[in-house]
Amino acid sequence: MQQFENLRASQLLCPRCRIAQPVRERLLLVLPGAELYDYRCTVCGTSCGSREAKAGPMSVDSARAAVAQVAAARKKLA
Repeated sequence: MQQFENLRASQLLCPRCRIAQPVRERLLLVLPGAELYDYRCTVCGTSCGSREAKAGPMSVDSARAAVAQVAAARKKLA
């Protein structure tokens, strides 16, 4: 079913709170063919789930911007 390929959760069952809570989606890892996301409870911060999204083709400009962001983040840490 193509209509549910990019489904994102807004609420999930939190194992710590034991009720459905709003969640935040956090990008964990960028792979050549996919991106891994983690869903965290907005109340307690517990991980409530994850999802894998297929990465689309990256344009040259967006790739350069991503490399520049990583370089800037590394300079801040150094």
